[in-house]
Amino acid sequence: MITIDIPNWAARMRAWRRGRLWSRHELGERLADTADETARDRMPAQEQLTEMVRSWETGEQRPDELYAELLCRAFDMNEAELFSGEAAGTTLWHHLTGIPLLSGTFSAEDEERTGRAIEDPRRVDDQTVAYLQTVLRSYSRPDLRPARTAGALSPVFAAIDGLHRDVGSGLRQALLMLSAEDAEQISRMHYEAGDLDEALAWSDRAILAAGQAEDGRLLAYTLARRAGLQDARSNPEQVIDLAVAAREHVLAPHPLDAMARCHEAQGHALAGAEDMCHRRLEESAEESEQTSEESLQDDTLGASDYLAGLHDTLAAGCLIQLHHPADAIDLLERDLSGAPSTYVTAYNMARLAHAYADAHEAERSAGVARQALTLSRRTGARRAMDELRLVRGGLYR
Repeated sequence: MITIDIPNWAARMRAWRRGRLWSRHELGERLADTADETARDRMPAQEQLTEMVRSWETGEQRPDELYAELLCRAFDMNEAELFSGEAAGTTLWHHLTGIPLLSGTFSAEDEERTGRAIEDPRRVDDQTVAYLQTVLRSYSRPDLRPARTAGALSPVFAAIDGLHRDVGSGLRQALLMLSAEDAEQISRMHYEAGDLDEALAWSDRAILAAGQAEDGRLLAYTLARRAGLQDARSNPEQVIDLAVAAREHVLAPHPLDAMARCHEAQGHALAGAEDMCHRRLEESAEESEQTSEESLQDDTLGASDYLAGLHDTLAAGCLIQLHHPADAIDLLERDLSGAPSTYVTAYNMARLAHAYADAHEAERSAGVARQALTLSRRTGARRAMDELRLVRGGLYR
């Protein structure tokens, strides 16, 4: 029988924290935030609180009555759930695999069934796939910090990778598609976190899994996304080739075709081919208008990405590359109006600062750059910080 060398409650506490993408330091901060004034005055400095969290999660110490209550408030759990909680098997398999524990999302039966399937792939069924897909989609929100999201999803990929090698053909395709989706999401998170090499490595895994799954739309999506990564390497030929290859796998009007045309426009902008760039952007806009309602509701990975402002973001980048900052400013200002505080918004703000600088509006550029830097630090948007380094006039330090 498999066991772990720490108490179940300690493993459960760690799994809860990691599932929420909190660092130990952040959990310590949340404990202080949930305490009343009298309790807060008795609490140690933040560094010592962080060390206390570490000692609890390793089972070296058990939280006393005060901290047990504060932990329950922070996790929105009662004390029985914290120290007794769900079946030990659920804590065990989450602890061993690193797959995030989404408290309150699944029933005890779902947890037990999935844990047994991961232990023995012969037990994998449609419900196992649905469980893993729910975990993956739960971490697709743009308000989450990219680097931590990538860290949370990597164990999910490892589990899926181990399963699809040992199941029958009926479930193998579903798992391969899920594997491609996971790898692509991890790639995107590494990209937003400023690690292009890791983003490219995970993109390779996504393309390989999509090809093995023999799903044209999924392959189109992974190739189009790879084109966006190659744009960061300033290789226009590869960007264009990848975007064209993506389009070849989309057989009917679809958001993915419009997305691929946008990425192709990026390549033409890098090459200085202004007419071809504008042509592809216009085709992309027309394609999105012609897309049927049925395809807009398609659950294919990336089907809705194009509609979530991607066109304007890529188009603004093309306009900056082609030295038309005023047009880029118009696009970005429109999209930033009322935008939520996410890493996507941080990047678009950094691009706006870049466009203002190129338009010789130094004061506006500096103001937007400061806002972008603040939001970048709060959301973990390293790619936005990299964009700020390009702002003319040394506005970013």
